[in-house]
Amino acid sequence: MENNEQTQGARNNVSLQTMIIPLAIVIAGALIAGGIYMSGTNGAKNAGAKDAQALAKAPIVVEPITAADHVLGDPKTAKVTMIEYSDLECPFCKMYHATLEKIYTENQASGTIAWVYRHAPIVELHSKSPKESEATECAAELGGNTVFWKYLTALFADTPSNNSLNPAKLYEFADTVGLDAKAFKSCLDSGKYATKITEAITAAQKAGVEGTPYTVLVMGGKNVPLVDKDGNGMGALPYAQMKQIIDQLVK
Repeated sequence: MENNEQTQGARNNVSLQTMIIPLAIVIAGALIAGGIYMSGTNGAKNAGAKDAQALAKAPIVVEPITAADHVLGDPKTAKVTMIEYSDLECPFCKMYHATLEKIYTENQASGTIAWVYRHAPIVELHSKSPKESEATECAAELGGNTVFWKYLTALFADTPSNNSLNPAKLYEFADTVGLDAKAFKSCLDSGKYATKITEAITAAQKAGVEGTPYTVLVMGGKNVPLVDKDGNGMGALPYAQMKQIIDQLVK
């Protein structure tokens, strides 16, 4: 998990401690079984976050899911909605995105799972990530929700991660998913979504994101960040552990 040096501080008003005991047992059991209290073990430090102390003292605020979000499934009827906060140049996000994709696909027919993607670039580590996020927004504008997810998946599948993606690839992905090349170039080059991505980063920090990937589960109207006993995000949980958590929750 790619971290910065913020601490959770008083961010305990929305956490696993506020949820039902069986959920805590399921998650703890899954982690112990895999030996993976993962926070801080699989990424670099991000020492450049602004207003770190102020954010650390603030309560976690997860913005409600709206029509402006990128969603698969129906959060209104799903038993569990997975909100993924992610950085397109984070190698752990690349792996974890594939995990969530598999879990969503396995539960798609039943409609028990919904999946929300939210931008959370760690700019100090990945300067290319915000522009890549803008590219996905252009894909959404020009092709709708389905094309957004196709573009996102194509980018994650191709990027070497760690700020290594050739920017020219952003235009190639547009062609791959069937977008008009001229319209896409005009959109991306305009920078029209730069402010939206900046606002998304701020919203992610308010939701408790100190590193990526970061997950919030929504169940029965409650937001449950997947954090460890110290309040740190669990990061890129392996498929087997994430599946165990989700399977128990949808029963």
